[in-house]
Amino acid sequence: MTSGELNRYSRHISLPEIGLAGQQRLKQARVVLVGAGGLGCPVGQYLTAAGVGTLGIIDGDVVEESNLQRQILFSPEHVGQPKATVAATLLARQNPYSQVVAHPVFLTRDNALSILSDYDIVVDGSDNFATRYLVNDACVLLGKPLVFGSIYKFDGQVSVFNHENGPTYRCLYPEPSELAACAEVGVLGVLPGLTGCLMASEVIKLVTGVGDLLSGTLLVFNALTLSFNTFSFTADPVNKSITALTPSETDCALPVPEITVSDWLAQTNRSFLVDVREPHEYERENMGGQLLPLAELYKHPERVPSDRPVVIHCQSGARSRKAVAFLRAQGYQNVLSLQGGLNALKRL
Repeated sequence: MTSGELNRYSRHISLPEIGLAGQQRLKQARVVLVGAGGLGCPVGQYLTAAGVGTLGIIDGDVVEESNLQRQILFSPEHVGQPKATVAATLLARQNPYSQVVAHPVFLTRDNALSILSDYDIVVDGSDNFATRYLVNDACVLLGKPLVFGSIYKFDGQVSVFNHENGPTYRCLYPEPSELAACAEVGVLGVLPGLTGCLMASEVIKLVTGVGDLLSGTLLVFNALTLSFNTFSFTADPVNKSITALTPSETDCALPVPEITVSDWLAQTNRSFLVDVREPHEYERENMGGQLLPLAELYKHPERVPSDRPVVIHCQSGARSRKAVAFLRAQGYQNVLSLQGGLNALKRL
């Protein structure tokens, strides 16, 4: 290490549990973040500050104004720019001794193994079940430990999967929950920071070998009551027998027929528009059309016209794809998802 590094990391090195050897392990570590959002921002900042030698950032999304309430790495001037690229630039500026690699793509079955194989530890800060199962299965196939975190309104969860033949994400959640799947719900602004710090701590413990990891343990906390609880779970050998990456039933990128915003706007007689977001989202901004929240659509598909072309939209395209997949299974043939949703219209 250089004299500059020794000085920068002196408070780590002075800890007997970490010392110079532990700091050198951090410098040699290769960690990749799946998601540069609410969780990825604090994890990335603390791991970069801690001296992780190589940090990868995977995210195919762009910064939106609504992100700024909790994704504190970004500023207003970054709105519309790729999250992974912006995050990599800012984190590299934060610590010139760390190499930060941007992967400005969404993780898919086609690229997951090739990207993740280049790293030692995977950190999942994604916001949908499809990606979580994809990341878990890729880590099982590659033999990579996985640090996991999730947030919902006021609640945070943290755990470590696939460590030294320990339990995987599927051992804890064999089936995806329908709770807020692929939807955009409210979240307390500080919650991702609290959760992300705990995730970063688990990564540092993994690299340096200090402390007790949350392997086989799920940490759950509530920011309103500031209560912390832990739950133990065991490995199921079935979840270790994965041989290939498979499609997820909850995949937020379901292969459904779509229409671009430009093509929709160019229509002489535009298709009937159905907004599957929540009422508070519709009140904040909308494109007109019929408001029919996704949960209501599931209960009452008959409210969607079947005698004319229909375009389903939401904020980003995730919920509308689920809606179209559901409607087509019900026999609706003339329904399309608006690609990119309202966000795509705002970017024109």
